[in-house]
Amino acid sequence: MVSNRQPYIHEFVEGELRYVVPSGGVTTALDPIMQECGGTWVAYGGGKGDWYAVDDKNRIMVPPDDPAYTLRLVWLTEAEEQGYYDGFSNTALWPLCHNAYTEPVFNLDDWETYKSVNQEFARHVLDEIGGQPAAVFTQDYHLAMLPRLIREADPDIITGQFWHIPWPNPEIFRICPWQDELLDGLLGNDMLGFHIGDHCNNFLDTVSRTLTSRVDHEYSRISYKDELTVVRPFPISVDFEQINQDAEGQYVDEEMDRLTDELNLGGKLIGLGIDRIDYTKGIPHRFRAMGRFLEKYPEYIGKVVLVQAGVISRIQVDAYQQLSAQIEELLEEINGKFGRDGWLPIIYMPTDLPDVTLMALRRMARFCVVSSLHDGMNLVAKEYVASRFDEDGVLILSPFTGAAQELTDALIVNPYAIEQFADAIHQAVEMPYEERRFRMVQMREIVRENNIYKWAALMVEDLMQGARRSRRPVRTR
Repeated sequence: MVSNRQPYIHEFVEGELRYVVPSGGVTTALDPIMQECGGTWVAYGGGKGDWYAVDDKNRIMVPPDDPAYTLRLVWLTEAEEQGYYDGFSNTALWPLCHNAYTEPVFNLDDWETYKSVNQEFARHVLDEIGGQPAAVFTQDYHLAMLPRLIREADPDIITGQFWHIPWPNPEIFRICPWQDELLDGLLGNDMLGFHIGDHCNNFLDTVSRTLTSRVDHEYSRISYKDELTVVRPFPISVDFEQINQDAEGQYVDEEMDRLTDELNLGGKLIGLGIDRIDYTKGIPHRFRAMGRFLEKYPEYIGKVVLVQAGVISRIQVDAYQQLSAQIEELLEEINGKFGRDGWLPIIYMPTDLPDVTLMALRRMARFCVVSSLHDGMNLVAKEYVASRFDEDGVLILSPFTGAAQELTDALIVNPYAIEQFADAIHQAVEMPYEERRFRMVQMREIVRENNIYKWAALMVEDLMQGARRSRRPVRTR
């Protein structure tokens, strides 16, 4: 496994070296798989204590409490992190692939750093493999060049990659000055996965219009440089049974009591948003909808609270600084207009909350709002469903998420349509228990059946089949 983000970060807390589990859907989803399967996970070592936790080969066994696999860390300088992560990955590729109307910034220095960091990852991966038979499963958009680098170094290594964010249509992707190089890197994979079929089709169309290749839309595969890459949709999911079990814990009940007292939530109907604070998540749209809901249905003033939890990230990027300022302005406006007698319509918690707190909030919420403007999947929706062992609660879900194609019993609402969004909140608040339960039971069965282990099994099966096909000579007419 190879990814930018590591599944365990080591920090010094009061002089002691301790580990923390970072927030983020990718690491949360993949760590259970690695614990089951074993192997090595190569990732960037970004924790201040990571250097002191690893051995002389930059390795450490994880999870620390019950070691199951090896974590090997890659070290980057501050300049490399700035150019590769904050720069090309998140000011160029991230906005390029999300239809959220934030203009990508293409900087040559960032691009050169992105390539050099991919080369550094390749060096570590190849050193870890040591010439032995291996399969490398790369995650996400930070490492688009890695598969080609690995294949050129050792053609016998099986390479697969999952792209966790959307893939745009060719007309959008063509604005990238280095589209040919990025596509060449990704086509170093035997198998390339996306969340949904639309993203697969966009990728096939992009390659067809950009590179000299043979694209087979019927079988979703690409012949390029006498090599074959299969392209498949794999909707990622969560560990349903583990989340369901954790939600029933006594410590969650105790945390619910604490939050009720601390946030003055007693007797209130609670709405919930859990997001990394990102302009693709539609948080301002969510706040405006909450304000409009209270305007249209003033009888709920003082009775309904939207709790917005999330981690502020990428603060070095201008677009994220602007988003934070916009959120603060909306909070002041809406809470100032409707707040009274110690009650605020929106409670904003922009911090990295403990897992038990997030679980308690899911349990407490009458409705959960996922209002992404564009998202690959969005696991928040599935985590909410998996946590509701009581078979209650309403999911309000944007149609611009991959999850909306599976969780059709959610209230699907366009986050740009504020009137309909406000009405969806009203519907969630007013919905009878029988209907809430019916919808939740249907969604829970879908998430239970299509869990993270099934996702991984299908990926590995297609990866190995794709590798066998790609090793055969490609016939050309």
